[in-house]
Amino acid sequence: MSMLSRRDASADRDDDRALPARASKATAAEGGYRRLHGDIVQGRVMPNERLVELDLTESLGVPRAAVRIILARLENDGLVVREPNRGARVRMVSESEAFEITRIRAAIESLAAEGAALHATDDDIAEMRAMLVQMRELMESGDLLKYSDVNSLLHAKVTATSGNQTAARLIAELKAQLVRFQYRTVLVVGRAKNSFAEHTEIVEAIAAHDPERAAAAMRTHLSHVAETLRDTAGARSQRAHGEPAP
Repeated sequence: MSMLSRRDASADRDDDRALPARASKATAAEGGYRRLHGDIVQGRVMPNERLVELDLTESLGVPRAAVRIILARLENDGLVVREPNRGARVRMVSESEAFEITRIRAAIESLAAEGAALHATDDDIAEMRAMLVQMRELMESGDLLKYSDVNSLLHAKVTATSGNQTAARLIAELKAQLVRFQYRTVLVVGRAKNSFAEHTEIVEAIAAHDPERAAAAMRTHLSHVAETLRDTAGARSQRAHGEPAP
């Protein structure tokens, strides 16, 4: 074997040994990304909270280079802001932006509801109706936070039933930015009752396999959510400035 051949063979062996190590690092980085993404979306890491690279290397169990990649991905997701010489922090979504995001959700989720009406099976419909029963029980017992959680599950079920993977991805990205507003609208006096009626109409339209009705019901529901967000933001602003409520 020539000297050049021996060198090539040695390089190939080095590459073969490096592949598992690179794969292991990539797996660890992906796990770290999913964990921090989940912590932000679930509210375990709060808006404007600083994300210190050294702390993240310890808590996520990944090297500093991987932490930087994770933060860049989360910035691309709209969940993190990185500032020169100041590091990274969880992005704070303003009330006006939450209103805009919810209106965009209305457009996308109406497409998902339309698809769900076309593709829902009897089992899908039975599962949605079971969620409605649970929501009614929670509303009547006054457990509005749990009601909101089941509400989110129902929306996810509608999207999954549609089979529209693009809509599912976009909806997940938008909802991830609204964690601090998750419970605000349902806690408004009288909103839970209206919310339940709106969700009932969505499910019944899907059960009837009426795509236009389902899309309209979803648009109406999320338009009301957006309006409630806008109204509560206005009321909070007036209180902050000492103005009387209208």
